[in-house]
Amino acid sequence: MAEFTFDAQVIYWRGPAPYYFAAIPAEIGAKIAARVRSVSYGWGVIPVEAQINGVTFRTSLFPKDGSYLLPLKSKVRAQLGTVDLEMLHIAITLG
Repeated sequence: MAEFTFDAQVIYWRGPAPYYFAAIPAEIGAKIAARVRSVSYGWGVIPVEAQINGVTFRTSLFPKDGSYLLPLKSKVRAQLGTVDLEMLHIAITLG
């Protein structure tokens, strides 16, 4: 399993329904992309286990602009107290 640790900015995606994501830095995104075939279950979506400030959760990365976005569900944001444009220190494990 591949593990990565990085700092990421939280972004707000208005869309038809509001979503929050942590933008994976490009250099980490490139390393993830090199492993996408072995861990993706289709459409480039990659299952991960993420940990932020002691909160551990499972989700999937979504490809975006040559890197990936880590979705931050409302339950996770409530546990973290995350606000828009906040920087987070994140650890993820692919698969």
